[in-house]
Amino acid sequence: MKEYRVKPGAKVRLQDCPTLPPQRDDEFKEETKRKTAKLGLKLAELQELLYAEHRHRVLIVLQGLDTAGKDGATRSVFSPISPQGLRVVSFKAPTQPELEHDYLWRVHDKVPGNGEIAIFNRSHYEEVLVVRVQGLEPEKVWRRRYRHIVEFERMLADEGTTVLKFMLHISKDEQKKRLEQRLDEKRKNWKWDPSDLRDRGYWDQYWEAYEEALERSSTDEAPWYVVPADKKWWRDYVVTETVVSALEDLKMEYPKPKMDVKDIRIE
Repeated sequence: MKEYRVKPGAKVRLQDCPTLPPQRDDEFKEETKRKTAKLGLKLAELQELLYAEHRHRVLIVLQGLDTAGKDGATRSVFSPISPQGLRVVSFKAPTQPELEHDYLWRVHDKVPGNGEIAIFNRSHYEEVLVVRVQGLEPEKVWRRRYRHIVEFERMLADEGTTVLKFMLHISKDEQKKRLEQRLDEKRKNWKWDPSDLRDRGYWDQYWEAYEEALERSSTDEAPWYVVPADKKWWRDYVVTETVVSALEDLKMEYPKPKMDVKDIRIE
């Protein structure tokens, strides 16, 4: 999905980035769902190969405003693959021991190892998004973190990690609809948090923070993709296709057996 990839150094205006798929008719929707299902099977095969070869690592970053679908994308896109070799990490407010270290200390501990896919449901980017918008650190502190993050991700890439970052982009109207569902549907009441309304009040500030983060940290080694996320079926297709393409580019092979197995007979 190269059209959604943020080119290094490019100017980002989220108001110009689509939140909807290119087509929304039923035929296109159903065809897209069929493609996603096939890609899911391919993803399962590639993940098994990744685990078996045990040479490469994959880090997937999911960011987005409240209700953008980070949990949904994690569940829908990666449900076809084996839990073995897959890890999901959600970074919440730092604990006291974490606060006593540099802000990337807790992040580095959770990056994937050989043969593993790690999904960051929210990530180190909270340190230049939430921290910025809510004024948790002075500007001179959070602004220098762009450079830290770029260098951190470059180091991961140099050491063999494929880094893919997805900003799930929803419209304000769609967020309103999803927040109302949390209030209206009993099975979703548990998701409601008063901070949802507070953060919605910072909509423009969050867009500004995301735009700068995307501009400053989309690199060849760790690209950002701004994914239209108003329709979950298109969001899932874009993320799945991008991950599958990246895994195929690794040109992985199953390792050779440690011994010649052609003459082994089991009685």
